[in-house]
Amino acid sequence: MTTVSPVEGTVIAAPPRTSVRRVAVASCIGTTIEFYDFFIYGTAAALVFPKVFFPALGSTAGTVASFATFAVAFIARPVGAMLFGHYGDRIGRKKTLISTLLLMGISTLLIGLLPSASTIGVAAPLILVLLRFGQGFAVGGEWAGATLLTAEYAPPGKRGLYAMFPQLGPAIAFILSSSTFLITGAVLGDSNETFLNWGWRVPFLFSIVLVGIGLYMRLAIEETPVFRANQAQRALDGPDAAPRTLPFLDAWRYQRKEILLSAGALATLFAFFYLGTAFLTSYGTKTLGFSRPFVLMVGIASAVVFGIAIIVSALYSDRIGRRKVIMASCVAALVWALALFPILDTGSPVAFVLGMFGTLAIFGIAYGPCGALLPEMFQTQYRYTGAGLGYNLAGVLGGAIPPLIAAPLASTYGSFAIGLMLAGLSVLSFFCTKALVETKDHAL
Repeated sequence: MTTVSPVEGTVIAAPPRTSVRRVAVASCIGTTIEFYDFFIYGTAAALVFPKVFFPALGSTAGTVASFATFAVAFIARPVGAMLFGHYGDRIGRKKTLISTLLLMGISTLLIGLLPSASTIGVAAPLILVLLRFGQGFAVGGEWAGATLLTAEYAPPGKRGLYAMFPQLGPAIAFILSSSTFLITGAVLGDSNETFLNWGWRVPFLFSIVLVGIGLYMRLAIEETPVFRANQAQRALDGPDAAPRTLPFLDAWRYQRKEILLSAGALATLFAFFYLGTAFLTSYGTKTLGFSRPFVLMVGIASAVVFGIAIIVSALYSDRIGRRKVIMASCVAALVWALALFPILDTGSPVAFVLGMFGTLAIFGIAYGPCGALLPEMFQTQYRYTGAGLGYNLAGVLGGAIPPLIAAPLASTYGSFAIGLMLAGLSVLSFFCTKALVETKDHAL
């Protein structure tokens, strides 16, 4: 419901019946489910997909092919951001987020049911790529909508705090995904054959339960007051209002600079995301020779560190600004990128733990503030589209390219070459972040 001020003729959104805390919890649960589905694919890509879907390629080529399918989702994400952003800016954040959740859940369930290459041949990896594209398509529309829900409900001065809740979803999801693989492996014992035949499917099938919980939570909340006020203002303007164009075209026409700079600023974030959640899982088991349970337990502990870093950085971003926090993470990422693989290659379990903790902590420092930063950068009428495009183009640059070239770089030039690649991305992100305008005091 909206009202019109008799003095100024402006549209005022009625106070929402949905509490800010309820929105924060619903957004956190939603992103947890979406990223749980996303993470279990990354874990499976590291542990089992080379043998299940690419057995004819051998170990190294199979791993590269497996991570290539992982990268497909990052290519799909900007496409999802444009389509779901269009509907999110036109019909609302809530309805669009229900669609992304359903698409992710169905894609993940079907991956769990997909026969192996030994059963249906080349059709298996082709269908896998299609379903992975569906996952990326859904996440492309999910993140912007979830952060907009909390950012547009949050009171002034606390946008970083409330926009932090959907950002916590990936940390919780990483704990859940690693735990389900760990429990599945423990129940099945040491039978690698059983795990490869059907045990890896359990986490994918379990996701349908989480989707049901997420749908219940999202159906129970209302549309954001900012979006409702914007729609009511357009209705009040009537036929004299400016004609609507596509949100994508408006975002690109009026705030292209912000889209491109935010993509560059968050590229390192995605590179460390991929490195800490997928590549190091594979590197720890195959290159360093650690057991699967050990690597998964380290992943669970690292996700706790990741979550703490998100909370601290988001709170600090309300005090000192989003840019300063993200720039600090870029400086830390530059140093850490060059030190990481020399530390890991000592082969010590302690070094592996340190490597995982440091990588995900730096990721968390950058990730905490961006839940408020991107919504603050764009106008209401194309905020969903603009924020989604900036975020998901960063995913292409930092999340799609490193999976494709990390393994070949390591095999040709040594693992230190991966560190040099990450250092280069860190420099790019630092200067792109520096070029952004501080947004913490912007009104939505």
